[in-house]
Amino acid sequence: MTGVAAPRFTIVVPTRDRPRQLATCLAAVAALRYPPEGFETVVVVDGGERVRPEVARAADRARARLVAQRATGPATARNRGAEEARGEFLAFLDDDCAPEPDWLRELDVALAACPGCGAGGRTVNALPGNRYASASQALIDYLYGYYNREAATEPLFTSNNLALPRAGFQAVGGFDPRFTRAGGEDRELCLRWARTGRRIDYAPRAVVRHAHDLSLRRFLRQHFNYGRGAAHFHEIRESAPIPEPAAFYRELILFPWRQGGRGRAKMSVLLTLSQAANAVGYAWEARRRH
Repeated sequence: MTGVAAPRFTIVVPTRDRPRQLATCLAAVAALRYPPEGFETVVVVDGGERVRPEVARAADRARARLVAQRATGPATARNRGAEEARGEFLAFLDDDCAPEPDWLRELDVALAACPGCGAGGRTVNALPGNRYASASQALIDYLYGYYNREAATEPLFTSNNLALPRAGFQAVGGFDPRFTRAGGEDRELCLRWARTGRRIDYAPRAVVRHAHDLSLRRFLRQHFNYGRGAAHFHEIRESAPIPEPAAFYRELILFPWRQGGRGRAKMSVLLTLSQAANAVGYAWEARRRH
């Protein structure tokens, strides 16, 4: 590859046993309105089944490289993608997310406005008819408003729509590989990034559509696992959890009412259940580890 200019972006997508979702993701990557020579895509297959033909075809259309590793979790998979990257910036995306055509352009604008900073885009629910997916997205929207307000010192951006300078990512050590499941690894990276004096700015025009099909059982399991991730986060950081003030939970329950729309009461109930499942997951993981 001598003499070939490095791209501005490397899109990193971890995946495991979700060929349909990955094919949709890569089709959206192939449709990005960004100069083709300006980005590359690295898909890290984190164990699981062999690569299916439809995934290989989608990867070819998106000009994506497939890299296989043994199953060690999405944090390690993202780090592996960063190791394979040639781009100046890393743009992290999940396999069940489809970026809007101008996603990279908008990330580029945000990153150019603040040299050395990262940028977190906006994720929207691609399954509005699924109340559980809608509730999970409402929770993320609420947390973004809470943790990324101007006075906040601990930013939170999810790893399914996050862009960071590759040099900065390497300098802080990347994602912590001790997170072997999804949940907590993005929060820990954002905190470590901020504590080294770096910034991550919100880029609401950089949009990806998240298609996470949930039932009630999968919804509760998701937030139970997030609780487990939170317990692991505090163990790794060697910090005691500091409970959020009562106002945090009151505003969370009221969030659907402030947003308007239909089904506000059901949404409030689901947000309450998400916090209960999170607390149970936290207690379960803390007890298991100690």
